[in-house]
Amino acid sequence: MTSQAILPKDSVFLEPTLAAKRARYYSQENNFDFSWPGVPVHQFENERNLAMQPGRSTGLVPLDLQSVLGLSYPATTPTLLVRYVNIRGKDSVTTDFVASGTICYVISGEGVTTDDVETIHWGPGDVFCFPGGQAITHTATAQDCLLFIATNEPLLSLERLRPPRVGDNRIEAVHWPSKEIERQFEPVLNRPITENTSGHAVVFSSHALNGSTNILPTVNCAINTLEPGRDQRPHRHNGVAVTLSLQGEGVYSMIEDQRVDWIEYGVQITPAAFLHSHHNRGGARMRSLIIQDEALHYYTRTPGFSWT
Repeated sequence: MTSQAILPKDSVFLEPTLAAKRARYYSQENNFDFSWPGVPVHQFENERNLAMQPGRSTGLVPLDLQSVLGLSYPATTPTLLVRYVNIRGKDSVTTDFVASGTICYVISGEGVTTDDVETIHWGPGDVFCFPGGQAITHTATAQDCLLFIATNEPLLSLERLRPPRVGDNRIEAVHWPSKEIERQFEPVLNRPITENTSGHAVVFSSHALNGSTNILPTVNCAINTLEPGRDQRPHRHNGVAVTLSLQGEGVYSMIEDQRVDWIEYGVQITPAAFLHSHHNRGGARMRSLIIQDEALHYYTRTPGFSWT
């Protein structure tokens, strides 16, 4: 996805080798020019409506912008791939993603997930994750379930990498139950809003990644909230944001000059470095699950956060 390459001439070599013929050379006036398609401001309304259909059969609904992003593999953003997962009552679905880990949020229903080593029993509002490089099976109990899951598959696809072998992964199976999440919110919601408040949120991390605020080494995950009648101050950062609306009645976002009205359990993309703000004109506290690759920028020391 770059400018036209200059190919070597055979006459340069007395005996051109195959390795030399593979070489390409570039010489541009500005070597920071590139031609990858931009990440769009986007709301996945059709995919949301499909996943929310009553009685929908067990299966995955990928939120895939592969063609828009000019990629040869599924991707919601260049580094993240998210999906809805429908599971009929007493049914199961098994996944084996080429990712360093799988992040799950329970939209509705109760069930159990296992990788044959560890088992997590979950219910509405729970967050949990499992290491990649292995099959995991989600099973619904009596009622139909709807999960929202996120991985970093595109990041591995870029270099055709494989996940760490079982036992070598930095990621462990971790469960953040909804009751404990609510308890963690108690002091957060009593915190006064100041000029430096970027949100009233709880961020998910683990013992394995102690010292960071990451859920995977290159991914952040949080639940963010906003009081009725309040506005979240415009800001930007170098990490892309994938936002799942959990309580979004009367809520909208301004992403640069584009307004995006939230829909229940809808997902929207805020492109990296775009100025954006959130506005709650509804009667209840706004609530959203946010998946970001900002952790990758923390690691490269390029978070790019600013209020303007």
